[in-house]
Amino acid sequence: MKVLDFMSKNPIYIAPTSSVTDARAKMLKENISKLPVLDDSGRLVGLITKNDLNKAGPSEATTLDIYEIGYLLSKLKVEKIMTKKVYTVSCNEVVEEAARIMADHDIGCLPVMNGDVLVGIITETDLFLAFIEMFGARHKGVRVSFEMSDKAGELAKLTDAIAKLGGNIVSVVTSDSEDASKRFCTVKIEHVSAADIEKIVQQTDVKISDIRES
Repeated sequence: MKVLDFMSKNPIYIAPTSSVTDARAKMLKENISKLPVLDDSGRLVGLITKNDLNKAGPSEATTLDIYEIGYLLSKLKVEKIMTKKVYTVSCNEVVEEAARIMADHDIGCLPVMNGDVLVGIITETDLFLAFIEMFGARHKGVRVSFEMSDKAGELAKLTDAIAKLGGNIVSVVTSDSEDASKRFCTVKIEHVSAADIEKIVQQTDVKISDIRES
């Protein structure tokens, strides 16, 4: 799964010389909370979020009235409050790398680039959708999680047995186990029952932690 499969294409953007008021209005109109900032040549120079706009507003203790506040915000430019050090990702990068970058830097989105050209934006919500796809959550079937030996051929034994039973595997996700010699695996299977899968697993060297029809 690549970033281009889940990103929002042709993202709404704003110029660095636009006012904070314009940025807020654009976010409200488009129902978004993040705006890439592009200069006159189309180069990505920053990112502004709804959180940036909130920080730019006056404190609750201000003595200014609403008209004075509106006037000041209309004079404040996006370039003054935008994030200038922007983490980006290539449209051909895999989604898990985008997720890693966002988690490591505690950010909620990444502008997506094709070379020097902005072609999209990927957010936490987009990654949630990718997560749903990876686990086959929209498919009806049996979801089984188990721990198996981390050596070649172990998973093949189980998948071969499922295939012989007529089961169709729609998702396989593996992760590290607390035991370095093991792998934790979650499989979603169609056209079989949980009882059938339990019988198969009993014939293999795996330990079931959860099995359910969903």
